[in-house]
Amino acid sequence: MSSFTKRLISGVVLVIMALLLVGLGGWYLWATALFLSLVGMFEMYRVFGIHNRVPGYIGYVTVLAYYIVTAVCGRPDENMYGFSVYIFGFLMMMSFYVFSFPRYKTDDIFSALTVMVYPGMLLACLYFLRMIEGGDYLVWLIFLSSWGNDTCAYCVGILCKKFMKTHPMTPHLSPKKTVEGLIGGLAGATILGMIYGVVMSEQLQIFKLHPVISCAILCFAGAVLSVVGDLAASAVKRNHDIKDYGNLIPGHGGVMDRFDSMTYSAPVLYFISLLLLAS
Repeated sequence: MSSFTKRLISGVVLVIMALLLVGLGGWYLWATALFLSLVGMFEMYRVFGIHNRVPGYIGYVTVLAYYIVTAVCGRPDENMYGFSVYIFGFLMMMSFYVFSFPRYKTDDIFSALTVMVYPGMLLACLYFLRMIEGGDYLVWLIFLSSWGNDTCAYCVGILCKKFMKTHPMTPHLSPKKTVEGLIGGLAGATILGMIYGVVMSEQLQIFKLHPVISCAILCFAGAVLSVVGDLAASAVKRNHDIKDYGNLIPGHGGVMDRFDSMTYSAPVLYFISLLLLAS
């Protein structure tokens, strides 16, 4: 089976699973977000060489506790318990660093702390957005902005290369990405958001602004951050000379290869949605 066929089949399966799990929401989506967070953390901890060492274990336990606390007590914008878990995790990590010194280097500890947030905390926003008012409709904007941006950027970039000279966006980081593809991706994601706002206008009367304008703002912001998320994950791979974070998803790599853009788009859509809601 060719790599393209594997990628296509995996992509179809991912879409079906996303439709099912996000549509169901509740504990199904909670468990899915937790799984993605922990696997993404494992992949990044493996890059830093701490996936099976104590700093990594502290990170896993902290994120698991964070998910449990927010599931029981509510979203982080409603209480401080989730934030308190991360503070406690930070203190535990730094205490271990002090009392085990000089066994672990500063890079090990601060890498562990960073991954607790990225992707540990950020991917949880997929579940949090689903929980807010109108979240059963708003959560789909994460996929429209991130995956929609990826698809539109790829198609526009390929098309432009056939008819004109293109300009590399980040030649040292991701040579195949072009400025034209970036513009096409952002425009495509914004248009998809506007179309979604038209189709779901009746269900999205929860916004202060018109649903079309609100969805356009959300998808544009999500697309911008998804580009940054994708490049951030690529930068880590380049610095550590690896091709993929894992092989969990055939043809796509690991969780952080497929959901890297979502780690950035999910939180920005969550917080902007809270600002745009009428109530």
